[in-house]
Amino acid sequence: MILIIETDAHVAMGADALAASCPRLAQAYKQTGPLPLRRYPDGFAQLLSAIVSQQVSVASADAIWGRMQAAGLTAPDPILAAGEDGLRAAGLSRQKIRYAQELARAGIDFDALRHAAPDDVIATLTKVPGIGTWTAEIYAMFSLGHADVFAHGDLALQEAARLLYDLPERPKERAMRDIAAAWSPWRSVAARLLWAYYQTVKQREGIR
Repeated sequence: MILIIETDAHVAMGADALAASCPRLAQAYKQTGPLPLRRYPDGFAQLLSAIVSQQVSVASADAIWGRMQAAGLTAPDPILAAGEDGLRAAGLSRQKIRYAQELARAGIDFDALRHAAPDDVIATLTKVPGIGTWTAEIYAMFSLGHADVFAHGDLALQEAARLLYDLPERPKERAMRDIAAAWSPWRSVAARLLWAYYQTVKQREGIR
């Protein structure tokens, strides 16, 4: 059975289960308080926006995405019709132009993706150039609401795990997979908890 997070109550249910399973997570949850739902839209535009946001500041990404929205460049057909010149005029780099066009040509069935298992979602999305594992995991987690997905390569999650469990060093992706396995079937709630915990500790201790 695929668990889907749709409400704040679902997040709270997962957080309570995690806290009951691990004293360290219970400690973190006590410090963070209620966790955010963080549900985003799904579909082509959401993934295209993620590509636009790669390796630029939030302000730059917002400006470029605003121009693309104004030009109607948020769906496959307009992206392909615009060509390189049209996408460059909106502010996309040569590499992101390629990624946008590849996404437009991929023919992803976004309706079917809503009912797919998390591993299948990630496998489908990472076939598209420009969409890495982290982006696919975040999409599965927040656009599709999967409860049992974790972004193992996320540096903030790794650092939060190091702090919470008093580890000698930040766990790399493989070690993070082993740690996160214990949090199934609520790994995406564990991610929410660790992100919130990281922010709480960072503000308190000035971690950079």
